[in-house]
Amino acid sequence: MISNDTYLKTALKASEKSSEILKSYFGKKIDVEKKGPVDIVTCADKESEKKIIAIISKNFSAHSILAEESGARKKNSEYTWIIDPLDGTTNFAGGLPIFSVSIALYKGESPILGVVQNPVTNQVYTAVHEKGAFLNNEKICVSKKEKIEDCLIATGFPYNFKKIKKELNKRFFDVLDKSRGLRRLGSAAIDLCLVAAGIFDGFFEQNLKPWDTAAGIIIANEA
Repeated sequence: MISNDTYLKTALKASEKSSEILKSYFGKKIDVEKKGPVDIVTCADKESEKKIIAIISKNFSAHSILAEESGARKKNSEYTWIIDPLDGTTNFAGGLPIFSVSIALYKGESPILGVVQNPVTNQVYTAVHEKGAFLNNEKICVSKKEKIEDCLIATGFPYNFKKIKKELNKRFFDVLDKSRGLRRLGSAAIDLCLVAAGIFDGFFEQNLKPWDTAAGIIIANEA
């Protein structure tokens, strides 16, 4: 039987190789394609995803994969790897060093592990089910604050924000009014990890996709 630590070793290798690719492109002029009015993709996203999938497929060829750019590769397996090869593409393309690689493994609907890495800062967040959460091998935990007025909250805006501006505005200003502050970084995976580390006290965003949150959720929950 394969151990969760073996799965984690593969996820970390894939994250590291992906990060090397992203760093090689970061800060350089690269072509940007539009997937929607404000949703973009670059060659770095695609190359990063290919590398992650190649490493996972080499080690666990029977497992299913769900990746942002190439979609689902379904196998007759209860295990699924959920991949965001570059969470925060807009930041990346603009030269803002707040983006991440996000890799998670699920057994059915239950999370097994999550890895989120910022290639620029080389901060690596990891979690394995029922073993806690870690930043560069140091254990982390969530904030103990209980009152919203003491809390620093993170948020993000969905790609269809122009269609739901009234709803978004109300929620945004309600939280801003009641909390200590509100921040928008542009990478949901990093936001969730910062909640795990107790830097943010909470995070909210709507219309996120599985690859945006799969790794960050288990890291935050384990913390």
